[in-house]
Amino acid sequence: MKNVSMTKRLCRAGIIAALYVAFTYAFMPFAFGPFQIRPAEALCILPLFYIEAVPALYVGCMISNLASPYFFYDVIIGSLVTLLAALITYMVGRVLNNEPLKLGIGGIFPVLFNALFIPLIIVFLCGGANGYSSAWTAYFAFAGSIFLTEAVWIYALGTPLYLSLRRIRKNVRFLQ
Repeated sequence: MKNVSMTKRLCRAGIIAALYVAFTYAFMPFAFGPFQIRPAEALCILPLFYIEAVPALYVGCMISNLASPYFFYDVIIGSLVTLLAALITYMVGRVLNNEPLKLGIGGIFPVLFNALFIPLIIVFLCGGANGYSSAWTAYFAFAGSIFLTEAVWIYALGTPLYLSLRRIRKNVRFLQ
């Protein structure tokens, strides 16, 4: 492993966190709730490359969630979900060498964790089951929609990001 300066890691983390916030706020009315339009989630594949992406995604998510209608729960619990998913994604990146497998398995943790935990916040902590016959019906409907949207951002947008970054890391010193 190459020696990477702490300054470089800190700058990279700041850029990742800022991009996460900017991409989330750009889609503000649709970035929260049971059907999340949040392209910033594509950045969740970055822990496959960089350890500093783990705290950066946590901070970026926390700042983004300050605008959430589920404010307190989303800032605390939602951000911790992102942190846990990023940490496991980082570990997958260190263990697996097969690139397609690394991307496939590393990307599934943000998808699954968000689909399982965010509906808990919306339905059970914030009472967002209005219009559904039961809270569990609402939970599973929200889990399905978040799973779908999260998978789109991670795999449809995150895969080209992953492949591009993997290719250009060889030539661009800052990205190594």
